Amino acid sequence: MKTLIIGSGPAGYTAAIYASRSGLEPVLYEGNLPGGQLTQTTEVDNFPGYPEGTTGNELMEDLRAQAERLGADIRMGVVTKVNFSLDGTSPHHVTVDDGTELDTDTIIISTGASAKYLGLDDEKKYAGMGVSACATCDGFFYRKKTVAVVGGGDTACEEAQYLATLCKKVYMIVRRDVLRASEAMQRKVRETDNIEILWNTQVRGLYGTDGVEGAHLSTGQDLAIDGLFLAIGHHPNSDIFRPAIECDAEGYIKVKHPTTETNIPGVFACGDVADPIYRQAISAAGSGCHAAMDAHRYLMNKG
Repeated sequence: MKTLIIGSGPAGYTAAIYASRSGLEPVLYEGNLPGGQLTQTTEVDNFPGYPEGTTGNELMEDLRAQAERLGADIRMGVVTKVNFSLDGTSPHHVTVDDGTELDTDTIIISTGASAKYLGLDDEKKYAGMGVSACATCDGFFYRKKTVAVVGGGDTACEEAQYLATLCKKVYMIVRRDVLRASEAMQRKVRETDNIEILWNTQVRGLYGTDGVEGAHLSTGQDLAIDGLFLAIGHHPNSDIFRPAIECDAEGYIKVKHPTTETNIPGVFACGDVADPIYRQAISAAGSGCHAAMDAHRYLMNKG
């Protein structure tokens, strides 16, 4: 096999599109969540080519269909084990959860990153109905409304500031009595008039009929909000590739910028599993294109 793509979503499907057009005859295993995290998002308003907007499911179905039309072999299944060829002299060996074993000359990793949640049943109940883990993705839908951001680090402060430009009121729900963010980020939050910090507070539950209308707090207070944004971090889905694949302290796969090459010859990483900064569908799709082109160039140079 020339190319195996592990994981779907915007990065994986785009990699499959470009790999197919390059004659790499890619096989793609979709993983536990075909289409990736975007399938859990109801509305997508910021992906180019959809002037009226679309849904996460529709967008992923379109990308998947395009990849299949161009010849990608898309399969259900989860890759459970990878034995890398560390010097690139032999194929990489992969095991799938149904017992299938494959040898492949190149691997494109596009397994994404999973947002960390509080573990409340209400988070699942209101998924796509007021609960979000991406202010950049969903903040637009809460213009002139009241929202809350859970978290106290740099990401939470960035999300709160972004939402403050759109929303009438932004609460930051912080479980401690201090922010973990840098002093510069803290200062920006303090200087933003429509951000209010609720210290020593945790979310115990959510309520609402057709969507989030408020949050039950650990202080006994019910906080009226239209949306809850979680900013307590992401977990890159890179565990099965370590320690062979080099990752940063958070588990994001290191690539040799500006390429998608990893430390192992013939192995490339794209999308959120290698992106601790942007985590957007369009940037993931772009990196999927890069990974397929890098794989093609690698095989060409190898002869």
